[in-house]
Amino acid sequence: MRVILQRVQRASVEVEKEIVGKIQHGILALVGFEPEDTIEDFEWISKKIIQLRIFNDHNHVMNLDIQQVIGDILVVSQFTLHAAVKKGNRPSYIKASKPDIATEQYQTFLSVLEKNFKPVQRGIFGADMKVELLNDGPVTIFIDSKNKE
Repeated sequence: MRVILQRVQRASVEVEKEIVGKIQHGILALVGFEPEDTIEDFEWISKKIIQLRIFNDHNHVMNLDIQQVIGDILVVSQFTLHAAVKKGNRPSYIKASKPDIATEQYQTFLSVLEKNFKPVQRGIFGADMKVELLNDGPVTIFIDSKNKE
């Protein structure tokens, strides 16, 4: 599982000219799945999202997590996080889960995240989404459950 986390002042996702998810201060999480991802991957990533200290304290040092700043999370599925670009100029998405598997993975991940946090805002899996955000910092972090660095 791969995730791009962006600390945001605000973020929203629109489908067919309708806002389907919206947050103010918090984290926009773009998530991509591969067939080998398991519940352990979802739990590890969920814990990272909730516990990463990427918000500023009163000294302007990134020392606080999403819970401490009473922030929100917006989760958007994005299979392109598994793009392979080594060969040629057209990205290959062969490593990404197929839609039927990824749909289930997305729902399971959301359940795990909400079990440990609170209800999150979300995009619509497989929809043509328009994501708007105001990155705060900017702070953008890449996490890969298969490469825990």
